[in-house]
Amino acid sequence: MISFELKKLPETLKKSFSNPLIRNIIIVGVISLLFKVIGFYKETMIASSFGLSELLDTFFIAILVPSFVQSVFISSITNIFIPNYIAEIKQGGNTSSLQSVIFLVTLGITLFSIVLAYLTTDFFLELIYPGHTESYYQLIKDQLFIILPCLIFWSLSSVFSGLLEMSNKFFISSISTIFPLLTMIFFLLFLKESLGNMVLAMGTLIGNALGFIFLLAVILKHKHLSLAKPTINYNTKLMLRQLPPKMSSSFLTAMNNYIDQFFAAQLAIGSIAAINYGIKIPSFAVSIVITALGSVLLPHFSRLVNDNLKMAYGHLFRILKWVVGVSLILIVIGIFMSDFIVELLFERNEFTHDDTLKVALIQKITLAYVPFYLSTLIIVKFLTSINKNHFMAWVSLLNLITNTVLNIILVKYFDVYGLAISTTLVLIISSCFYFGYTYKQYKKLV
Repeated sequence: MISFELKKLPETLKKSFSNPLIRNIIIVGVISLLFKVIGFYKETMIASSFGLSELLDTFFIAILVPSFVQSVFISSITNIFIPNYIAEIKQGGNTSSLQSVIFLVTLGITLFSIVLAYLTTDFFLELIYPGHTESYYQLIKDQLFIILPCLIFWSLSSVFSGLLEMSNKFFISSISTIFPLLTMIFFLLFLKESLGNMVLAMGTLIGNALGFIFLLAVILKHKHLSLAKPTINYNTKLMLRQLPPKMSSSFLTAMNNYIDQFFAAQLAIGSIAAINYGIKIPSFAVSIVITALGSVLLPHFSRLVNDNLKMAYGHLFRILKWVVGVSLILIVIGIFMSDFIVELLFERNEFTHDDTLKVALIQKITLAYVPFYLSTLIIVKFLTSINKNHFMAWVSLLNLITNTVLNIILVKYFDVYGLAISTTLVLIISSCFYFGYTYKQYKKLV
């Protein structure tokens, strides 16, 4: 019987790979895994060079504002753009006009964010991270002003990637993320001494600029860029109406990171870096799966809901079963191996054994939320495809309130580990809300 099944394996694999959805998921997943390995090598270089130092703390704070804008505004625009753009295609509408609208909205919000961040930096730093020296604040600002132009590259690259993904060019879209990784490694190897404290910021800027140039060249080559006079039709109105709740949801979700950073900044120097290193493995696990699934599933769900909504729900529930089942097994293994993983990846030079123990415990706590967080992210892609962004905004508000309250309580008793416990509890609770709401929507159809 086993021999018979093994003989059928090549045929089964061939049949599975012929399915465009599975093939695209595998392609993006393999590329993401490869790039994450390179990314981990980059992180080990940073850890070896800087440990849990003041420079690393200030870099994480400096990149927090641009990352916040990217995750709140830029990602929100792209996510609502894809389902409505696909609807416009299916209805034979004016996709060139819709492209123009999305570029105008994206660039407008990006430029406004850059100016606002530049003008309010001093107020922001003293409000969120009080009690530090002037040199500490200056180090943050010097790095921030170098990183801020990345927002332009991120915003345009995000729209370019969306256009490529809707054309099933997932491979090309995925490989653009290699440029920031390779550039940072090059800067750390050869330019660390000459650039000094600005090496991380400069590596971030140049790497993202190269990624943007690559995507622009591909978009122009394949003639996916098609602009026309912006007009407002049904799909444009629907997209713009979904923008405030989607941005509100993303804003409230991203604020959790700010809240955690604020509490970490009140603790010992190195706490911010410890939190960031402690979530590396959980973030690795989440990003691999959600990059592979999320990039493919949003266009896939957007097409399905226009054709057969009930079938789309069926696809969602099957994907959730597989993701939760497999991730639970892997996470248990990861928790038991946390000390070894952190020691292997980071413990060298400035990163001491005490740092390893601290980061490993944070990692164990945060690994527990991975299956729940993955479920939430997949459900969010589905709800975005059916324009249910108002519900997500309310859940995000509840998460923010819960996270703040738990941080206040748990940090008092568990120090920096309380932040990790709070995040894990919030994500588990949030996952239950998302699944319950989605299942309720499904029951209305049957």
